Amino acid sequence: MTTHTNEANAVNAVNEAKEDAGMTRTDPASVPNSRTGHAPTPTRRLLEALNWAPADIGSPAVRWTVNVLAWAGAVLVLLSGLIHLKLWINGGYQGISVIGPLFLIQGIAGILIAVALGIFRRMWLILVGAGYCVATVAGLLISVNFGLFGFKDSLLVPYATASLIEEIIGGVVLVAAAIIFLMGRPWQARNERVWPPAQ
Repeated sequence: MTTHTNEANAVNAVNEAKEDAGMTRTDPASVPNSRTGHAPTPTRRLLEALNWAPADIGSPAVRWTVNVLAWAGAVLVLLSGLIHLKLWINGGYQGISVIGPLFLIQGIAGILIAVALGIFRRMWLILVGAGYCVATVAGLLISVNFGLFGFKDSLLVPYATASLIEEIIGGVVLVAAAIIFLMGRPWQARNERVWPPAQ
């Protein structure tokens, strides 16, 4: 009986010391990788961060905000893709060297990004959507002001101004979604696990 009591006291003392030292929560830097036995590399952490989903956010209000912004951004990326596809099909951009195929690629890519973003809403898709909008705005402004691949565009052509406005708003909305996503601290939800796992 005394042996059991002494062992129980020793276990309690160790557990209390761990709690005092903050060792009962998982610190991702200290949890070994199951394959290598080492802490995750910075590349591994970055890949995990890019794959965060709104479900990883603890606060319901922040989670819903990120979801709504991601869906709004997806709609704006979709509109941009559809405009570029329409201009390629009916707007005379088919016959323009280099720019024509780029409009086709941009139209298809915009639609695919928008659908994936609307369904999955992962951090990397939010960043890809924002990058798509920013690159599209930059391409149009360069083409209008300086020319691009031997072609100089105008903001007076059909859909140019509407496309520019949609893409600026889309980029802002998706960057805001990414910032709010990070403010939701999705890594904390993953750190709630106790290491080692309970038996």
